[in-house]
Amino acid sequence: MMQKECLECKEKIVGRIDKKFCSDYCRNAYNNRLNKDSNNLVRNTNNRLRKNYRILQELNPDKKSKTTKSKLLSLGFDFDLITNIYTTQKGTIYYFVYDQGYLPLENEYYALVKRID
Repeated sequence: MMQKECLECKEKIVGRIDKKFCSDYCRNAYNNRLNKDSNNLVRNTNNRLRKNYRILQELNPDKKSKTTKSKLLSLGFDFDLITNIYTTQKGTIYYFVYDQGYLPLENEYYALVKRID
């Protein structure tokens, strides 16, 4: 029988045949290294998306609300960063950051919505 070695530290693995790591420490270290954002652009973009998401979530606790452009901007919201766009059959365009969305209204107001799948 062939001895398997830990994907992280290369030590021999004892235990189940499908085991890939010798310990939780090695499993975590391996996955942290694998999932580390490879460069600053990706890391910074993800951080700004998370900030946008937190702002929308904070302003929209009940899944539907209204706010102003100045309120969003004062909290640091970046209108250039969204994850997707949803267009209704009538042609209304919602902008989303994950499941939190907004719809531009008149007079710099925004309807905030949460998509429920």
